[in-house]
Amino acid sequence: MHLDYSKKFQQSINKLKSEGRYRFFNEIERKYGSHPIASWNHNSSQSDIIVWCSNDYLGMSQNNLVVTTMKNAVEQMGTGSGGTRNISGNSTAIIELENELAKLHKKEKALVFSSGYVANESTISTILDILEDAIVFSDEKNHASIISGIKKSQANKEIFRHNDLNHLEELINLYPENKPKLIIFESIYSMDGDYGDIAGIVKIAKKHNAITFLDEVHAVGMYGETGAGVSEKLKLNDQIDIIQGTLGKAFGIMGGYITSTKLICDTIRSYASGFIFTTAMPPALAKSATTSIKYLKKSNIERTLQQKNTACLREHLNKSSIPFLDNGSHIVPVMVNDPIRCNEISHILLNEFGHYIQPINYPTVPEGTERLRITPGPLHTEKMISELAVALKYAFEKTKKVDYKKVL
Repeated sequence: MHLDYSKKFQQSINKLKSEGRYRFFNEIERKYGSHPIASWNHNSSQSDIIVWCSNDYLGMSQNNLVVTTMKNAVEQMGTGSGGTRNISGNSTAIIELENELAKLHKKEKALVFSSGYVANESTISTILDILEDAIVFSDEKNHASIISGIKKSQANKEIFRHNDLNHLEELINLYPENKPKLIIFESIYSMDGDYGDIAGIVKIAKKHNAITFLDEVHAVGMYGETGAGVSEKLKLNDQIDIIQGTLGKAFGIMGGYITSTKLICDTIRSYASGFIFTTAMPPALAKSATTSIKYLKKSNIERTLQQKNTACLREHLNKSSIPFLDNGSHIVPVMVNDPIRCNEISHILLNEFGHYIQPINYPTVPEGTERLRITPGPLHTEKMISELAVALKYAFEKTKKVDYKKVL
């Protein structure tokens, strides 16, 4: 029997399209010095758009000092790292970056990975394998990289309801005191923009002798006196065993990391395949990341402007009766709650108004909670924000009477 492989692949794509879950990747060309304005390349033409969904939260990828650092580093050291950390890629620039990250989070040691995803997956799976008979307790809204790390380990897992500390403690009480335990949670959850209960989880962890793993990727650079995240803002960073973060969001570069004790970092360095067998970060990226971290440790200008613009956006959305989740962070999810309508509103905003906000659909968020995730930055203006609110109101009205269930 002849197998038609192409038919199976096509059916899988058609399924996504019929459910409104097929992802369209818009081709964007960023412009140095013009952020949040970028060029949209489509139909063999270019047009300027305003980007509202970037994770470059503070525009640090456009910061003159950071850009100059990267240029100079490339001229001095070239573009690539030359190999893995173990084989020729362990540059002085990476060592300096790890020292700076350890200082930022007030930890003994830091370890840099190729991305935040790899940092989570590699660290979590390695810890659970080392602890062998451990139980991992994971918030139900944790990121896909955390879920992947848990699955990769084959460890026993318990999923506690989001931020439900009573449920977490109920689950912990099911196991003996001498059972190794790891609690994994986030400081800011990227799709809802709400905060994890860091203080409450730390208290439970200490009571039950559990290790805490905090994902701060959406908070580093953004919160705390020096940009070390929500745990610094709450003065709890010294109470967390492992803090994980990214260089690819507020710091404007690329890569991920963990900070912890020397022993834990050495264990991950020695056992995690995602660290051992991958090419090291290029020195120029490491140098520019260090510059960005040092800059944001001292400068509150970007954070203050970002917070001001977020408050301004919420005000305009309220005036325009646009539904959104107001959870107090820098992430503002506009709720559409239908996949086809969410795609259509995004299409209208981009094609008719030049506002770019990528739709967020299942499985990134639960079905029926589709949204437009807006992240205003310090370089957006009040005029831009006002015009976005007008465009959103128009798009919501234009799509209001369509029965999207019939479309599906």
